[in-house]
Amino acid sequence: MFKSLNCNILAGLAIAIGANAAIAADLSTPQERDWVVSNFKFHTGETLPALHLHYTTLGDAKAEPVLILHGTTGSGTAMLGASFGGELFGPGQPLDANRYYIILPDSVGTGKSSKPSDGLRAKFPQYNYDDMVEAQYRLVTEHLGIKHLRLVLGNSMGGMQTWIWAMRYPDAMDIAVPMASLPTQMSGRNWMLRRMLAESIRSDPEWMGGNYTKQPRSLQFASVFFGAASNGGNQGLFKTAPTREKADALLDQRLNGPFAGDANDHLYQWESSRDYDPSTGLERIKATLLAINSADDERNPPDLGVLDREINRVRNGKAMLIPGSPETFGHGTTGNAKFWKNELQNLMLSAPRLGN
Repeated sequence: MFKSLNCNILAGLAIAIGANAAIAADLSTPQERDWVVSNFKFHTGETLPALHLHYTTLGDAKAEPVLILHGTTGSGTAMLGASFGGELFGPGQPLDANRYYIILPDSVGTGKSSKPSDGLRAKFPQYNYDDMVEAQYRLVTEHLGIKHLRLVLGNSMGGMQTWIWAMRYPDAMDIAVPMASLPTQMSGRNWMLRRMLAESIRSDPEWMGGNYTKQPRSLQFASVFFGAASNGGNQGLFKTAPTREKADALLDQRLNGPFAGDANDHLYQWESSRDYDPSTGLERIKATLLAINSADDERNPPDLGVLDREINRVRNGKAMLIPGSPETFGHGTTGNAKFWKNELQNLMLSAPRLGN
């Protein structure tokens, strides 16, 4: 009887362990959903009768929420890759999906959210980062019913949006981590290259005012040109292409390989940064803020001194600079969480909670 009882107990434990494993698996499985906002009004005064917002979540909706914001031409699911989500969302990692509710929205104009290629083409409202952030805020508060976030973290475009979140909604989060971005208006080489990318496409006869029947050939060429000029890092690119032959091979691969994307979507996404400027509201930020940039970031070079100067206006702000090396990737460095996940882990454990 004792042996039988032990067998029953062991069987029960096995069932419980299996159930817990199933729950853990469910929590770590991305869930994709949509929400429709009626009559969304853009900063231009234009209105979209139905704005579709796509988002992905990990974890239990009752857990502490965190918001993760992607870069230009990206999507929420792109943040699930091995170098980012693979370093953050697993068991014991800084944003363990068994502990946090992770929200990964597709910004307006990107991914599976409403965008020009859905049908309006060049007649789609001329959105900007403020519109994108407002849509994210409404998704979080109105649809998901979340009034306060433990963390808002974003990379590149998502980093710039994180600055806007922190200054526009100062009571909405405990922690803000803007990466690969600066808290100043879009300017200098960063804007000049974006404008050149856009004008390269618009001047292409195949663009046809946005009513093309096939993707303009300039889209891939201009995108590859922009990427080579503003991403990859000097040391990183030299390590990958240390000879002319290898540099040519890399360029040929990028110019002639498969290219996913739509010309109008890309134009809108790059130009949506045109009036970005959070500098007027840095003193309003209440969250514990850690700005993470890389020393070899071509779009946000540290020698400008902008971040060193402006971070002093953030009452609970500090900056982290990842040293450049053959292992870093210029503007793309922060997309690899291994370079900063320990600092994030410490921040998640130590930053005070400002909400209820």
